[in-house]
Amino acid sequence: MASVCQSDEESFSESESDVSEESDSDGSSDSEADLQVSSKEPCKYYNGSGCKDRGRCKYLHVCKYYLKGSCRYGNKCKLSHDKSGGRRSSGASSRALDQSSGPKLTDGRFYQWQLNDGTGWKDVDNDHVLEAQYSLPHTKSIKIYNTPYGAVSVDFNKMRVYGKRLKVRRLDDGNTVWTWYCTLQRKWMKYGAKDSKGNPGPVNSSDIEKKFQSNPTSSFTFNIGAETYEIKFREMRQVGKKKRKVTRRPEYRQQQARPHVSQAAAAIQNLTLGSKPVWQFEGDSGAWHEFKHRSGTQSECSITSDSIEKKYQQNPRDSMTFTVKGHSYKLDFGAMTQINLKTNRTRRIRRVLV
Repeated sequence: MASVCQSDEESFSESESDVSEESDSDGSSDSEADLQVSSKEPCKYYNGSGCKDRGRCKYLHVCKYYLKGSCRYGNKCKLSHDKSGGRRSSGASSRALDQSSGPKLTDGRFYQWQLNDGTGWKDVDNDHVLEAQYSLPHTKSIKIYNTPYGAVSVDFNKMRVYGKRLKVRRLDDGNTVWTWYCTLQRKWMKYGAKDSKGNPGPVNSSDIEKKFQSNPTSSFTFNIGAETYEIKFREMRQVGKKKRKVTRRPEYRQQQARPHVSQAAAAIQNLTLGSKPVWQFEGDSGAWHEFKHRSGTQSECSITSDSIEKKYQQNPRDSMTFTVKGHSYKLDFGAMTQINLKTNRTRRIRRVLV
C-alpha cells in the first residue's frame, strides 16, 4: 500500500489592501475566540472521550488530576498540564509558540513531526516530506494518503488536522532558523531580501524573530522613509498603507540518518507504509505515470524515477532539468510540478512510497 503526499499552496484571491480575517472550520475567527470567557473548572468531556467544542468550550481543557496535584503520569500524561487550558490565544502567534514550547530533541535529530490519536505522541516516519513542504511559505497544507487513519490533512498555518480526532506538532533541537515572509504582488517575499537592484530590505527576518521570541503576543515596528509599518504577531499581519499577510517558516535542514525508533512510535510509521520512493507525472487523462527511460518510444525520457529521487534527497527544495525526445523540461520539487521550458506548460508530479 502506498502513501502519497500532496501540498496545497496559499491562494491570494483577496486584495492586498483589504485582507479579511481567516476563519476556523467551525466558523469562528481567531479574534472571536480570544474574547470568550472560560470557566476555571476542567472540562469533563476533555478528560473523558473528548470534547467536541474544542476552542469554543468554556471549560478548561486540562488534566483534572494535574489541577489537583495528583496526576500519576507526570509529563507523560496525554492531556494538557497547562493551567490556562490552552487559552492563551487561538491566534497564529500562540500556535507558533505552542510548537516551540514542546520538549527539545537531544538525539541528533533536527526536527520531528508527531501525531497524537489520544494515546500519546508518536513519531511520523519519513517526515522530511512534511518538513520540506512546511519550509515553503506558500504551502498552506499537506495531505497524506493511506495512513492508519485514512487521508490525513495537516494545516500548517493552524497546526491542526482537518476533520479527525488527531493532534499534530513539530519538535526540534532548538536550533531552527525561522524566516519571516510577507505577501507582495501575490508572492511571498522574505523580509530583508534584496530587490531587483540589489538593495536589501529595510528590516531583517532575524530582527523580527528576535522580537517574536521575546514576546509572541506583541508586534514589530519599522519605518520605510516617512511611513511606519507594524507586524502584528497575533494576527500575522503587516499593517501600514496596505494590509499584508505574514508567515513564519523554518529554513529546511537536511536530516541525518534516523536513530533507532522506539516501539511506542512504531504504530505511526504506517503513515508511510512503503519504503521505495517512485516519482510520477500526471498525464492528460488524469492518470499517473512513472518516470522511465522508455527507449525508442515517443515518450523516451533522459531520467528515471531513481535519478529523480537521488537529486531530491540532496535538496528537497531544488529542481532539475531533463529531456523527452529533445524537448527540455524542468522538475520543481518545491512546487511539485513539471514545466515544459519552451511552452511553459505545467503538469503535476508526485512522490509515492510503494
